[in-house]
Amino acid sequence: MADGETSHPFEIGTDAYDQLRLDALNYFYLARSGIEIDAAIVGDEFARAAGHVSEAGGSATNQGDVAVPCQPADDPAQPYETPWTCDYTLDVTGGWYDAGDHGKYVVNGGIATAQLLQTYERTKSASSADRGALADGTLDVPEVDNGVPDVLDEARWELEFMQSMMVPDGEPLAGMVHHKIHDYGWTGLPLAPADDPKVRYLHRPSTAATLNLAASAAQGARLFAPYDADYAAELLVDARTAWDAALATPDLYAPAADGNDGGGPYNDDDVSDEFYWAAAELYITTGEDGFSDYLDAHADEATEAIGPAGFSWDSTGALAVMDLANVPNDYPGRADVRQALLDGADEIAAVQQAQSFGMAYAGADDGTFVWGSNSQVLNNMVVLGAAYDASGDRSHLDALLESADYLFGRNALNLSYVTGYGDVYSENQHSRWFAAQVNAELPHPPPGSVAGGPNSDRGTWDPVISSLYPDGCKPQFCYVDDIGSWSTNEITVNWNSALSWVASFLADQSVVQAAAPQAPVCEVEHIRHGTWPGGFNTQIWLRNVSDHTLAWDDLTWSWTADQTVTRQAWSADWSQQAADVTASSLSWNDEIRSGKRVTVGFVGNPGAFADAAPEQFWLDGAPCDTVESAQKGAGKGAGKDKAKSSGKG
Repeated sequence: MADGETSHPFEIGTDAYDQLRLDALNYFYLARSGIEIDAAIVGDEFARAAGHVSEAGGSATNQGDVAVPCQPADDPAQPYETPWTCDYTLDVTGGWYDAGDHGKYVVNGGIATAQLLQTYERTKSASSADRGALADGTLDVPEVDNGVPDVLDEARWELEFMQSMMVPDGEPLAGMVHHKIHDYGWTGLPLAPADDPKVRYLHRPSTAATLNLAASAAQGARLFAPYDADYAAELLVDARTAWDAALATPDLYAPAADGNDGGGPYNDDDVSDEFYWAAAELYITTGEDGFSDYLDAHADEATEAIGPAGFSWDSTGALAVMDLANVPNDYPGRADVRQALLDGADEIAAVQQAQSFGMAYAGADDGTFVWGSNSQVLNNMVVLGAAYDASGDRSHLDALLESADYLFGRNALNLSYVTGYGDVYSENQHSRWFAAQVNAELPHPPPGSVAGGPNSDRGTWDPVISSLYPDGCKPQFCYVDDIGSWSTNEITVNWNSALSWVASFLADQSVVQAAAPQAPVCEVEHIRHGTWPGGFNTQIWLRNVSDHTLAWDDLTWSWTADQTVTRQAWSADWSQQAADVTASSLSWNDEIRSGKRVTVGFVGNPGAFADAAPEQFWLDGAPCDTVESAQKGAGKGAGKDKAKSSGKG
């Protein structure tokens, strides 16, 4: 109780976010298009028939995505001075429904896919990560037990859709990516995807959509490489094709007027951030000088990418900065990028500290809470978490933890914006099939769905919120948990992807870690002694930096892509599962005296992708410090192989 007010009851526990990590990611299977949502996986409540699987024009009840044509040139809704169309159709079955309607948008799918991939990639390189939390068998997806982490399976569902949106070879704008596909005309509530009667069109390609594919496909290529080499190679080919197409057509923008016929416009006439993001992912995946040169020439993008207003689908530079800073890579300007991340996080933390409700967001420059303000809060929390991973700065962790309280109920409305979390929470988000408010036989949105949140920009309001506040409202009060309030209460894949990243990060921070992070007892130096085409020779020095004898069993790390330890290895029992390597102690080196070290080594194969040295090691599950090492007589290319000091732990 405070000032005469009594809060809602709440629980205190050490695992408050463990289930949310899974629920937030399980949302995406329920958002899938082109597949039956199986009751055996999700229960009868959320099961539904596959949506948009009929031939276009071939069903009286459902216009499918199997052979979708382009907008007709004589369509009166065409927003272009020169009408645009094409004479081909595309099979764009699959992907995720973006939000509460049946549209599928590449720019929303791109950032959402990237954040799911980031959520997984963080488990490979962050010192505080629970490395097995997102393994195969952890999510409610049909691909479970296929040997691939479930979150990658989920991301692939959208990646394949984005690939299918590419303009075919031989056509004008070949290699570019169609911006979106959606119904011709808005549908009402409720309406299951399988019952959608509207004709659907492909909308004109855009440079932004093309770069979204280039970036997310490049990122996906390195992550799928240890599991599906053929698909990884396919992704990288498409990423390169899209990059080249965007360079050839750098200013084809989606117009604002293309949003009045059944889908939002998602217009963006500044794609410098998307170019930087795509170049970063292509560099991290390939290590090629051309992409490094592009990053050098556009280094100002890093300093401009992060700020208190938050990043979003139309401002993606932060994705590049965070990955360049935290994913092992050899970019020469990496220290400056990391500093840009830390400086931006400091700005966000300062804003968070100044807020009465302690959230990492103060609105736009004029204090307006924008459409999807909760996603801006969440994406600022992502930046804070990435900065903590990069530096171990406790102020960034504290700002993130306190911002979570805002989302879960410490706000002006005393309301949790995440369905199923808290005693009072949003449950009537705008959706055509999670529509219990208008049809009791349908479900509410599933647990782990985040509402868009307060929106005080009256120029974007829907009739529901407008009728409640005809004279306006204070920013945090401009929200209503009503299915008709699409401007304050929608759900989208790119908002839930931010929640997924944050929930996974929070689940990794135990009470002990949050209260008093433990100093590592081990230090690792990774040394390349020589490289040659198709191979390299490595030693690892494992040093005991504690004041007592250290008994150890397993030293582990993860490669960035498809590197492997060969059978030529010594001083440990070696094993590798996909990208994860384990060196197990032998009877004669399983104890290390204080201040002393043991040495293990191996010959490795660099694989087909960039061969960055690992930067984070774990000893029996606890993180070690990693120290920078000079190379010992290494051959050509060895300058790219030294381990960088991560500052983690």
